Parts: sequence; C-alpha cells; structure tokens
Amino acid sequence: MNMSDRKKHVKTSENTRKDSLFSLRVIFLDDSEHVFQMEQRVLGKDFFNSVCGHLKLVEKEYFGLEFRHHCGSYVWLELLKPLAKQIKRRNDLIFRFIVKFFPPDPGELQREVTRYLFALQIKQDLSNGSLTCSDNSAALLVSYLLQAEIGDFIEELDKQHLENKRYIPNQDVLHKKIMRFHKRHRGQSPAEADHQLLEVSRKLDMYGIRPHAATDGENMRINLAVTHCGVLVFQVQTMCYTLWLIMLHFNHY
Repeated sequence: MNMSDRKKHVKTSENTRKDSLFSLRVIFLDDSEHVFQMEQRVLGKDFFNSVCGHLKLVEKEYFGLEFRHHCGSYVWLELLKPLAKQIKRRNDLIFRFIVKFFPPDPGELQREVTRYLFALQIKQDLSNGSLTCSDNSAALLVSYLLQAEIGDFIEELDKQHLENKRYIPNQDVLHKKIMRFHKRHRGQSPAEADHQLLEVSRKLDMYGIRPHAATDGENMRINLAVTHCGVLVFQVQTMCYTLWLIMLHFNHY
C-alpha cells in the first residue's frame, strides 16, 4: 500500500469510527450540561455509568436518564438495551439526569452528594409545580434552600435573592414567611439544610410521585406513578387513586 492509499485508508477508518459514535447531551439537576461520546453498540448502562462517573456518584440506583422518544413521549433510558436500539435520531436529543426512585426515608442516602442531588430534584419539582404542598410547607422548604445556597439570614440579602430567583410559583405572597423561617436556620451548614429539606419533603403527600399518562384495559385515561411502596394509579376524572402492591426491586450497577 503506497502512502496515498494508506492516508485514504486511515481517513476512511476515522470517518467510520466517527459515524459509530453518538454525541449525547445530558442536562443535570443543577442545569449544567455535558456531552458524552458513546459507541452506538454499547448498552444503556454503559452510558448511564459514564454519566454517574462524571458526577462521582456511587448511589446510582436512585437515578435515571430521561429523554424524549421519537414517538413524542418521555421515556427512561433502558439500561440493558443497546443505545442504537433506543436512539432513532441524533439531532437535538437531550437526556435529563433526574431522580427516578425516592426512598421512604432520605436518611437511607449514605453520601452527601446523593442528598445534594435529591435536594436539587426537590427544588426543581417545587419550581415547576409538580411537588404540590401547603403554603406553609412551601415556605419552609424554600427557607432551607436559601440556607443551603446563601447561608445565614441577612434581611437585605434575602430580599434581593428572592426578587431575583423564583423557587415556587406563588413566591411573591410568601416572601415574609420564607424569611421568618430562614432566620431560624442560623448556623446550619449546606449539608444540614439539605437534610432538613428532605425530612420535610418526605412527609408531603406528593413526595416521590411523578405521574405518567396512560390508558387502562377499558381505554380510560389514567396516570401512573412509581413509588417506593408500589405503583399508584390515578383516575384522571376523579383525581383519586388506588394503590397496586407491586414491589420494586432496585438494580445495582
């Protein structure tokens, strides 16, 4: 093989390798982003493990990667299925790294980074209105977020922070209550504030519930939510629910 042919062969090999790679963009709970280069043939768990490695996350079993399927609905990345079998389009495909399973007692979380990620998920759920609760509980939760993010209460700093950053939809009417709660947390470290945030959150009715639209055997619209104790089935018409006792098994990777 002469030099010209060898260069062509190397270039062809490089192009082939490039075509076999996915560039997968992941948005994390703190809104940071990272692009992962993954072989198309690898399993979903290889991609997931790379994402967890980027975060130095050990307690992986509580988390997952969600993306918009080509059919339009949001689905979880399947860990035991090759990426090429799950990803049908490359352009504008975004994965969201979020909490998938909520333990009944956040005290089960062993590492500070895991509790921090759970606190970020609670913060996100409060902001988008998916974690519904009373005004009193919402104000208390926001006060712990303030303690973790800006430290001890300083009235002017609290006012400026709450004016510039929105934690809950009805925040404007709860400013004073949030600051009263925040004043009580003096001396708490960010890790302690995260722990208290999770302790309050776990007592809420909607803790760990993320409904997904579905239909039952009679073609009735329902919402399903996986929780630590089973699967909740919400009847859309009445917004009441029944509980299917389906035990969950966490897979460790």
